[in-house]
Amino acid sequence: MITSFEASLEQLSVHKAGNKSQDDYFVLSDAPLTLHDELLNNLLMQYFLKPFEKVNEVYRFMHSGNDLALNEVYHYAKKCFENTNNFHDLSQQLTRHLYDVSTHPKIKSGEVYVVLFNDVQIEGELHQALGIFKSETKETYLKVYPDAGGFNLSYEQEAINIQKLDKGCLIINTESEEGYKVVVIDQTNKTQDAAVYWKDDFLKLKIRNDSFNQTNNVLGLYKNFVNEKIDEDFTISKPDKIDLLNKSMKYFKEKEKFDFDEFSNEVIGNETASNSFKSMVQNYEQEFETPLSNGFDISNQAVKKQNSNYKTVLKLDKNFHVYIHGDRKLMEEGFDAEKGMKYYTLFFKEES
Repeated sequence: MITSFEASLEQLSVHKAGNKSQDDYFVLSDAPLTLHDELLNNLLMQYFLKPFEKVNEVYRFMHSGNDLALNEVYHYAKKCFENTNNFHDLSQQLTRHLYDVSTHPKIKSGEVYVVLFNDVQIEGELHQALGIFKSETKETYLKVYPDAGGFNLSYEQEAINIQKLDKGCLIINTESEEGYKVVVIDQTNKTQDAAVYWKDDFLKLKIRNDSFNQTNNVLGLYKNFVNEKIDEDFTISKPDKIDLLNKSMKYFKEKEKFDFDEFSNEVIGNETASNSFKSMVQNYEQEFETPLSNGFDISNQAVKKQNSNYKTVLKLDKNFHVYIHGDRKLMEEGFDAEKGMKYYTLFFKEES
């Protein structure tokens, strides 16, 4: 999604934001950094931009009152793009805002980097971009150096691993009236309440309803439908559920466009189940204001992402795992009364 081989770092300011609920204050630098070391510049570019190369989801800024100007980060980013002479002052304002929303007790303090880039490529176009990054995780590094005909060791504590960006966002200077294009990284507190503060409390984002997210959402909804919802209307075996998931993945891999009626006929094949899934999709559309059921172009990247989440493994006690990839008709289920156990019969032509 993001490529940076043509990008350049134009301005950089570094501050620190603590945890407001623990009286761990923020520290603002007086001036932006001036980088004279080309190697350091290259390392920072790698640290800031490389993690976004595999990010496909694109977000927009939003505000609950539908007035984008009330979104603080959007407001400061827009002012920065309009007049880059205000960059450092606006970086301070952004850090204050981040500090104000850092109230969860598990939020760690860390350095805040506000960076102005030129020529960041997204979706085939080059744009100016404003980056906001935070380093929360510190590590200890060993240093080996020559000494008296041999080697000696030292170490550096509280250092930053440039291969591990904790939190970051890139605000791309395009489509400002729609809330810009925004891509996000958050590698810490993924399963905790503290995780929401970066994307929801600080940035206030909503997902962009493009083909990647539409494909990803429908496949995710269908997986939940098969694994959980379909049991409300049918008695269905685990192999039959896996077969439904395999059929859906085959549909998305072979088709270029998603059509709900076509999907219902070719994959679900049952009117009651189709209506139940459609109701599930419509509820999602209303809750998240994200149209899905009218059809969309299928994103191959989203299919690859969801394919790894689709489980096609039938676990039988602790003895066997059966991977089901093909024709469900070649698998029969039975019950052995003498042993008091269920069994499956598998039909095949060759063993490899």
